Amino acid sequence: MKNIYDFSQTDLENYFLSIGDKKFRAVQILEWLYRKKVTSFDEMTNLSLKAIQALKENFVIEPLKLKTKWVSSDGTVKYLFELNDGNLIETVLMRHNYGNSVCVTSEVGCNMGCSFCASGELGCVRRLTLSEMVLQVLYVDNELNKESERVSNIVVMGIGEPFDNYETLLKFLSVVNYPKGLEIGARHITVSTSGIVPKIYEFAKFPLQINLAISLHAATNELRNKLMKINKAYPIEELMKAIDYYLKETNRRVTFEYILIEGINDSYEDAMNLVKLVRGVNCYVNLIPYNEVATNPYKSTKHEDAEKFFSILSKNKINATLRMKHGDDVSAACGQLRAQTMKKEEK
Repeated sequence: MKNIYDFSQTDLENYFLSIGDKKFRAVQILEWLYRKKVTSFDEMTNLSLKAIQALKENFVIEPLKLKTKWVSSDGTVKYLFELNDGNLIETVLMRHNYGNSVCVTSEVGCNMGCSFCASGELGCVRRLTLSEMVLQVLYVDNELNKESERVSNIVVMGIGEPFDNYETLLKFLSVVNYPKGLEIGARHITVSTSGIVPKIYEFAKFPLQINLAISLHAATNELRNKLMKINKAYPIEELMKAIDYYLKETNRRVTFEYILIEGINDSYEDAMNLVKLVRGVNCYVNLIPYNEVATNPYKSTKHEDAEKFFSILSKNKINATLRMKHGDDVSAACGQLRAQTMKKEEK
């Protein structure tokens, strides 16, 4: 039996046409699933008995299984979900003054091998299905609804490289943006990539106005090669050329994510290299204090040094923000909770 959440509007339309029914059934079902959030096909009262029976015979409504949940003192919530095959994924709810943001995972593990990241320590097991991505958002939204709140923003920058799961990612973006469903505005959704250049060119053609973020973390090839293996395949010159194409095609600003790591990429010289790289680019630099991982030696830049780095960018007229840490006391860095849980279970 297939999980109904693995089917987009187009998939459902094709299914109903294949059984001799009307394709508008797809819209009805999506409204029941994402607006009214039913847990049984029998609750879909505007469907014919024949349509409901077909759904029962071919699909299931199956949510994610919560394994554990950690709540930070700052309100950040980290969820650890267990998938049907026993694999674990993480989802993070971050509360901001502008709304509730959900950080969504796209793969079980990651093959990017960034030296500072816990996600890639165990490698990539597989890509997530559409249902496994969508249900992360739906689970958190259901919890927020109990407090008369809702998910207002989505960032696809959890475990995994979203562009490695490209076709499913595009379906996911369409589903969560769907006007009769969760209706998350396109401009409230961000996809983060470590810099898979060919996919940046492709993503420039995607019709929804989704935000693009680039995990940069270094402004020279020498340093970025040490931090991010992807840079050896797609060096900074190629990355910036792809970003220039993206900007011309979409007329949308990009975000550069820059994790500040003590003694690695947080010096005056590093700041000036970043200024030179992004000056004149329609961009926004998001400076992120590093969430430390027990299995590597990197440390977070001291707050006063992070402020100095931010000041250098500001004085050089680079649009930047120094982000506050979220969930530091609940291992909110990408992949930490999953890795810790797996190691405990191996003992």
